[in-house]
Amino acid sequence: MPVHDLALLVEAAREAGRIATRYVGRSLNVRDKADGSGPVTLADLAVNAMLAEHLRAARPAYGWLSEETEDDTTRLDRERVFIVDPIDGTRSFIEGSNTWAHSLAVAERGVIIAAVIYLPLRDKLYTAATGQGTQLNGAPIRAATRADLAGASLLAATPNFAPERWRDGHVPQVTRGFRPSLAYRLSLVAEGRYDAMLTLRPTWEWDIAAGDLILREAGAATSDRRAAPLRFNNPVPRLDGVVAANPVLHGALHRALTQD
Repeated sequence: MPVHDLALLVEAAREAGRIATRYVGRSLNVRDKADGSGPVTLADLAVNAMLAEHLRAARPAYGWLSEETEDDTTRLDRERVFIVDPIDGTRSFIEGSNTWAHSLAVAERGVIIAAVIYLPLRDKLYTAATGQGTQLNGAPIRAATRADLAGASLLAATPNFAPERWRDGHVPQVTRGFRPSLAYRLSLVAEGRYDAMLTLRPTWEWDIAAGDLILREAGAATSDRRAAPLRFNNPVPRLDGVVAANPVLHGALHRALTQD
């Protein structure tokens, strides 16, 4: 059941927070990954080791997909799969910021059914399970209902506002925002603090799996940059960007974007 999985994810996320915060202010032994996908620290690896041991012991039939674990394609044959990012926003973690997050999800036949995003240094725990709504620290939250794209608050990195990304080069007049953690950006839209978010470059599943359900259960619509539904546990675990907002604003964003 999704609710049972959610309780397990919450427990694991809180323990991840306890482990990661022990490394704050300490030597992190930062190194760049061989594939050029960014830095990794002792904290990333310690959190990943705990999550792999704890979650897989609790659900041995589930597959496993994590940013910090070599991919095992046996996950493709499993009905349910854990999809986790031990620390989303590792660069922020290294810099001493408090906007990094733990992102944990369970996918069932490609659809996320339980999800947690936890920012321990901000004391923010976002949770969702299929049909149960989205909560922030136990209180229900909903996405904003703004319909007009002009004037909307939009979380996105600067390259997403390049004129070639938008039909006829017309970049919409929006209030721009950004957070280093992609999981946190998704959560802020679910919370209604921002109207929408997007990222138009290929995106790893572990960055967005938990946020997908947290948004949908908060009343938002999610898709890739071409308006296709987000499906998870793919052979190559990467999706074609993300667009998220309430259904009306989500449609307006897609109509404004180029589809090249």
